[in-house]
Amino acid sequence: MSEQHIPMQQRKAQALPRGTGTLCDWYVARAENATLWDNEGNSWIDFAGGIAVLNTGHRHPRIEQAVAAQLTKFTHTAFQITPYESYVALAERINQRVPVAGPAKTAFFTTGAESVENAVKIARAYTHRHGVIAFGNSFHGRTLMTMAMTGKVAPYKRDFGPMPASVFHARYPSAIQGISIDAALDSLDAIFTQDIAPQDVAAIVLEPVQGEGGFHAAPAAFMVKLRELADRYGILLIADEVQSGFARTGKLFAMEHYPVKADLITMAKSLAGGMPLSAVSGRAEVMDAPAPGGLGGTYAGNPLAIAAAHAVLDVIEEEQLCARAAELGGRLDAWLQDYRKQCPAIADVRALGSMVAVEFTQAAIAQAIQKKAMENGLLLLTCGAKGNVIRFLYPLTIPDQQFHQALDILTSVLNDCAADVEKNAVTA
Repeated sequence: MSEQHIPMQQRKAQALPRGTGTLCDWYVARAENATLWDNEGNSWIDFAGGIAVLNTGHRHPRIEQAVAAQLTKFTHTAFQITPYESYVALAERINQRVPVAGPAKTAFFTTGAESVENAVKIARAYTHRHGVIAFGNSFHGRTLMTMAMTGKVAPYKRDFGPMPASVFHARYPSAIQGISIDAALDSLDAIFTQDIAPQDVAAIVLEPVQGEGGFHAAPAAFMVKLRELADRYGILLIADEVQSGFARTGKLFAMEHYPVKADLITMAKSLAGGMPLSAVSGRAEVMDAPAPGGLGGTYAGNPLAIAAAHAVLDVIEEEQLCARAAELGGRLDAWLQDYRKQCPAIADVRALGSMVAVEFTQAAIAQAIQKKAMENGLLLLTCGAKGNVIRFLYPLTIPDQQFHQALDILTSVLNDCAADVEKNAVTA
């Protein structure tokens, strides 16, 4: 039988390892702004955004034009062999905007995990220390070092053997999980007492808003205490903004919501509108710690992705996407808060700009809503330590009419699932 006559799901199962799991059983054929179509012409409103990659939407014309123009020049040289001006110019633009104290410098890489790993390398080179403190329920990547830093075992660490040493986990403050700011700070003290001396810690790494962990935003008071603690012991503070950056929270960076600054900030996802690009920005003296050749990568700062990132920054500014994120997120937050009054299955609603999530009392409810939403043309993602949170990652460029259409679908789906809960059809 020819490949054309074998069902795609069967071809996938035969060709790919089972570890490359997928949410959808359909295959995308084309996309535009906030809409996805499959090979049969069915469409979905995309509230997943490639997992926070598409703040500027699918195939934004400005990004298409920028990549097409770069294609006529060159596609790759390896920057550390033959540099190009666009890489330097993008670093200059980010250095002007990144919220760190004093002059900043930026290096580009390819993936979010790669940016986090390089931030750790830079911190170790600058401090001449080895320890790294991350937080429970965090997600930093799937490479060996970032897997060790990620604060969740299944599915990220399970079956993969011993993790790298000198990585420790503190508690991340969360009201709904009963973790106060004091409890989180006490967990850091416990690490310093029981696991590693603070004088041996190179960096504390946290997501200002946890992504996979359920869209928990660090309280401002906690961030202030964390900055004070880092300064007291000479520890660098690294903000992982891979998911929260580039207008998602209503600011270009989530750290702009806080009264303190990080020493290093990692970024990726929506940085380049779907092209693979990541970066580490930070205080110039810290970024200069690694020796020449210590940072880089064959594809790091690929010229097509760099061109896309320039266009992304243009679009964010020209279309005022930070303000748009605050407006859309405010609408969705208000709608969810209002709906919560009639839906006991909703345990919490959290929002910072358009980084919005709704937590349910049971994971099965979130999964049922996700399934029914897809059946009705709306693509949603779950997250959270227990998988009981739905997060909303729509493109910030979504038209108002389509945004309201998505809310109509969500209303219908929530009503159906609420009725199922009342009938005890959904169980834990």
